[in-house]
Amino acid sequence: MSEAKSTYEAALERSQAIEKDIVINPKKYRVLTGDRPTGRLHIGHYFGSLQNRVRLSKLGVPTCILIADYQVLTDHDAFSEISQNTKQLVIDYLAAGIEPGEDVIIYPHSYVPEANQLMIPFLTLVSNAELSRNPTVKEEIQAAGLKSVNAGMYTYPVHQAVDILYCKGTVVPVGKDQLPHLEMTRLIARRFNEKFCKNSEPVFPMPQALLSKTPSIMGLDGSQKMSKSRGNAIMLSATEDETAALIKKAKTDSDRNITYDPENRPEVANLLMLISLCTGEEPETIAARIGDGGGGVLKRTLTEALNEKLRPMREERKKLEAAPDYIRQVLLNGAEKARAMAIETLKEVRHVMNMEI
Repeated sequence: MSEAKSTYEAALERSQAIEKDIVINPKKYRVLTGDRPTGRLHIGHYFGSLQNRVRLSKLGVPTCILIADYQVLTDHDAFSEISQNTKQLVIDYLAAGIEPGEDVIIYPHSYVPEANQLMIPFLTLVSNAELSRNPTVKEEIQAAGLKSVNAGMYTYPVHQAVDILYCKGTVVPVGKDQLPHLEMTRLIARRFNEKFCKNSEPVFPMPQALLSKTPSIMGLDGSQKMSKSRGNAIMLSATEDETAALIKKAKTDSDRNITYDPENRPEVANLLMLISLCTGEEPETIAARIGDGGGGVLKRTLTEALNEKLRPMREERKKLEAAPDYIRQVLLNGAEKARAMAIETLKEVRHVMNMEI
């Protein structure tokens, strides 16, 4: 068994055990999750992660949802849009069913300075070589088409470790492709505890991955992951007419008989999977019902299912768009609670590092 496979298999085993226990003992865990404010969320975000965040928070799991505004600076020049994008993310979260409160907070990590102070000690625990060969960093550099890579991009996994560990996050919902970042966090936590906590209890827990059960959602072109920048996404904020127009342009194939065959008919299979995610039916069942109706019926079926699924969220979005003061207060309240956790963690870090005065 290769090292990569053994790492994934071990993470999957831990994830399955957590999934069973978290329903019974939700307060035993703390979830850390979030997004970079690079734009509004699309249906790939919703089915891939946001829907699961809502589920976990409603189970009663303490949940920290961070908006990684600093990290936008690593590969985007459009910093002028960060504030607006941050507020739009909050609107998407709330419209989807996230309810901020005592155990659920939403905040930008630039508003938690005590957490960001962990960057320096954490950076001393990893080497340049370890940062350079992180596969997720390589992929992000390639995806962004960067010719000149700033140091912030290489330290991206360390900043993620800060985001997870400052609040002592124990569970991080991720996809298989994000495991290398989480492994870096686990490495930093282990090295910190081994170096500085020899005569005391460990400061940091070992965070575990909660692996997504949702298959990777492809864009409407059927060949690449859904992404706003690739122009193949349907935004959660899109109108019903906009959704219909986008789906009408989706790629299918020349075979009128609709079947679910991800390997040989990826474009058709992707649209069937999206319908399945909306209705809860199996993709094969949907395909059989459409039969020889062809791509036209397939697209109409998806349009109806998706608009039905998103209608309550879109109505809630309109109300939230008209309440900017409330959105700002959600962020300020979240930042206040996040800072309180960060201050306590920083006190522990200073103590074990012999930096108290």
